[in-house]
Amino acid sequence: MKKLLLGNEAVARGLYEAGCRVVSSYPGTPSTEVTEYAAKYDEIYSEWAPNEKVAMEVAYGASVAGARAFCAMKHVGLNVAADPLFTASYTGVNAGLVILVADDPGMHSSQNEQDSRHYAMASKIMMLEPADSEECLKYTKLAFELSERFDTPVIIRETTRVAHSRSVAPLADRVDNGLKEYTKNPQKYVMAPANAKGKHVVVENRIVEQTAFAEKEAVEIGLNSVEYNSKKIGVISAGICYDYAKEALGDKASYLKLGCVYPLPVELIRSFAAECETVYVLEELDDFIETHCLKNGIQVKGKAEFSLLGEYSQSLIAKVILGEEKPCIKADVDVPARPPVLCAGCPHRGLFYALKTSGVATVTGDIGCYTLGGSKPLGMIDTVLCMGASISSLHGRNKANPDAANKSVAVIGDSTFIHSGITGLVNIAYNQSNSVSIILDNSITGMTGHQHNPTTGYTIKGDPTAAVSLEKLCEAVGINNVFVCDPYDIEQTRQAVKSALDCNGPAVVISRRPCALLKTVKHNPPLWVDAEKCRSCKMCMRIGCPAISMKDGKACIDATQCVGCNVCSQLCKFDAIV
Repeated sequence: MKKLLLGNEAVARGLYEAGCRVVSSYPGTPSTEVTEYAAKYDEIYSEWAPNEKVAMEVAYGASVAGARAFCAMKHVGLNVAADPLFTASYTGVNAGLVILVADDPGMHSSQNEQDSRHYAMASKIMMLEPADSEECLKYTKLAFELSERFDTPVIIRETTRVAHSRSVAPLADRVDNGLKEYTKNPQKYVMAPANAKGKHVVVENRIVEQTAFAEKEAVEIGLNSVEYNSKKIGVISAGICYDYAKEALGDKASYLKLGCVYPLPVELIRSFAAECETVYVLEELDDFIETHCLKNGIQVKGKAEFSLLGEYSQSLIAKVILGEEKPCIKADVDVPARPPVLCAGCPHRGLFYALKTSGVATVTGDIGCYTLGGSKPLGMIDTVLCMGASISSLHGRNKANPDAANKSVAVIGDSTFIHSGITGLVNIAYNQSNSVSIILDNSITGMTGHQHNPTTGYTIKGDPTAAVSLEKLCEAVGINNVFVCDPYDIEQTRQAVKSALDCNGPAVVISRRPCALLKTVKHNPPLWVDAEKCRSCKMCMRIGCPAISMKDGKACIDATQCVGCNVCSQLCKFDAIV
C-alpha cells in the first residue's frame, strides 16, 4: 500500500516499521512532527524531554539496554546534544540508535543557518540525507540496520523542504526484533581515558569501512546512485537539491545522487566526474561535498557560481547552469509584507507593554513566541542568542554594569526555562546577582505548535503527570523574591515588575496566562469601538494587536480576531473600547 506522507510523518512511519521502541525528543521546527507522529503508534514509547541533550541521552540509554531508539531535533538542538553525540560515537550502540537533525536553510524558523553535516564529520558518525518522503521512510529503516552493522549511531539529515513537503511512500508491516541482550562491557561503554584511547582506533577503522560501503554497496542498494544522460553537464547533489536539479535540468545533465553524505566516497565521485565535461556540486549552505571533491583532486564548480546563503531553487539552478530564465508566477498587484506578530490576545503583549511603560531600558530575550516582542510598536527585546541565554546574559550585563540592574530584565518562556534557563537562574542565585528574570508562563510550548512540557502536567499523549511548580523551583534554587502576575492586567504586571526591580538581590516574575490559541481557553466576547467616543489618539495601536486598526480615522476592532482580553481597553483614556 502507498500513502501520501509528510516527510516527518514518513520518518515516524519508518520508526514504526523498523521496530523502534523508544523515542525521546525536544520540539524544534522543522523536526517537531516526527515525534508527534511517532506518538500515535502505541508500539513506540514516545516522550518530550526537557531538552535535546536529555533526549539523546534517553535514546542512548534505551539503545544500550537493547531497544532500537531514536531522537529528533532541529539544527541548533544538535548543538545542545553535542556532548553525548561525540562520545556515543566512541561507545557505539547495542540496538540501533538513530538521530534526526532538521536543518533550516533560509531560516524560516531559526536564529541561524547551520549545516549539520559538519557534526557528522566532527563526531565521525555516518549521515544519510533523504530527498523525499519515500526516502525518509526508507532511510530511517536503513539507518537502524547500518547502526547495528557498524556499531554506531547514525544521523539522518533533513531540511525544511523535505520535512514539510508531501510525496507518496510505500508502507510495510512492522518488524520488531525484540530486545537485544545487554552484556556488561565497561571497555565498550565506560569512556574513561584508558578505554577511550582504544575506542578512537575503532572509530577511525569504522570510517574506513563505511567509506568502502559508500563506494560500492551503497550504490548496489540505491543509497548512492548514478544516472547518465547528457554528459556535457554533471551534477553531484543530495537531498532536496537533487530534486531541484532534476526539475531544472532534466535529461540535459547526468546525476550522482548521494544518499550517504558522510562518509563520502572518493572513487565513485572521481569516476562520475571523469565521464562529464563540467561537474557542478549543488548543496545548500556550506561547501561540504565540494571541499571533499577538491581535496581529492576532483575539479568541480560550486559555491563560486552559487551561494553559501539560504535555499536554492529550480529557477536559480537553471539560470546559473543553463543560462535560462524560468518564468515565475507573479501577482498583478503589490502584496504588502506580512511580518509575524504576536497573536491577538497573546498574554506576552501585556507583559511587554508593561515593561515599556515601567522604565525598563534593557530586555535580554530568548527563543520563543515572545521574541516577537522585539518588533515595533513594542520594541522591547535587546538581545536573542540561544535557548536559555536571556537569564545568563542578563547576569553578565548586570555584573559588568551594576548601575543598570534596576532597569534591566530577562524574559524567557516556561518551556525554554525548563530547557536551559534553570542553570542560569542557579548561577544568578549562587553568585547573588541583582537581576530580575521574567518567566512568561503560557502553559504550553507555543512556538513549535503547542507541545506539552514538564510545567503543563500532561505527557505527549495527553496523560496527566507531575507538573513542575515554577514558584517552588525558583525558591529551591535560592530565589527568595518571586512575584506572580496576570499579563492581561497591565497595572498588576507593572507593580510586579517594579517590586522585583526594587529588590536588593535576585528576583523572578512569573507572568502567567495560557496561550490564547489553546483549545481549552475560553475567550470573552470581542470588544468594539464606540466611534463617537474615539478621539483617534491611537493609544490602542501601541500594543501592536493585529485585531486593531484605524478605519476612517477611528480605531476599529476585528471581531473575528478579538478574544476580549481587555488589554487595549486599559489603554483607552476615553472609554471608547467597550
